[in-house]
Amino acid sequence: MPKYIVKRVFMALLTVLLVACITFFLMNAIPGNPWLSEKTPSQAVIDALNAKYGFDQPVIVQLGKYLGNLLKGDFGLSIKAPINRPVLDIITEKFPISAKIGVFAILWATIVAVPLGCLAAYKRGTWVDSALRVICTVGISMPGFVVATMLLLTLTGEHMPFPSTFDGSPQSYVLPCLALGFYPMCYLARQTRTAMLDAINQEYIKTARAKGLKTGKVVFKHALRNALIPVITYLGPQIAFTLCGGFVVEKVFSIPGLGRHFVESIQNRNYPLIMGTTIFLATFIVVMNLVVDLLYKVVDPRINLEKGGN
Repeated sequence: MPKYIVKRVFMALLTVLLVACITFFLMNAIPGNPWLSEKTPSQAVIDALNAKYGFDQPVIVQLGKYLGNLLKGDFGLSIKAPINRPVLDIITEKFPISAKIGVFAILWATIVAVPLGCLAAYKRGTWVDSALRVICTVGISMPGFVVATMLLLTLTGEHMPFPSTFDGSPQSYVLPCLALGFYPMCYLARQTRTAMLDAINQEYIKTARAKGLKTGKVVFKHALRNALIPVITYLGPQIAFTLCGGFVVEKVFSIPGLGRHFVESIQNRNYPLIMGTTIFLATFIVVMNLVVDLLYKVVDPRINLEKGGN
């Protein structure tokens, strides 16, 4: 196990480095510069700003300096509002807001999805199964901003209990959490249903039923344990994405979280903030993938992580 963890940590660092390089080159390949949105700046002003932030140097030189600073924990300074503020400070300030909403969204999605998936598998072929499949298919087909907009239009306004913009009150958390968690809930329910159907048809489940075990015990104790593998696989990266903020959902509800700042940084070509949030999200994802791999061993002790198999 320790050897496997060391190997995965090394691969994780390599992955983050690769993501940083690709993002940096793609960002600089886009025509234009961050100053085009300003009020008709003169060429002299543009040249001065490029020199100040090092944008006048070759891309490979800029990347080398950025990676060198990154190793020291320096993510650079924001070049747009909030101007000249350390990117790391922005991330550490805004991430807790996104993470709090993301935790609630993932919790309700998982708590609802897993029992629904088990119920759909147990009631396979009935109207309950059909209804759940229709709801999940519709939910997966709808982008997050569509769900957020529908909730905003139907559950906010006069005589409604929920505010249209996020103000930090308990009520203002409800709609963003519902919007963020709706897609994961639908996807997880489908994943659980598929995995449960596969598990229920295994020989050990048939043996358990032949021994006279109650259906509930067979489904939730024996079948569900093996069915959790694909669910955990999906939850790893999804938790990272959700905790870092639903980019468009935060914009819809005016949530001052990391996702909203990431969207605004792309619109404003705030290169340091784009790089910082991308690297942060990439790091979060690879960490969650490592956690998922370790959870495989907890769920099923037969799994041999060193060999990548059973």
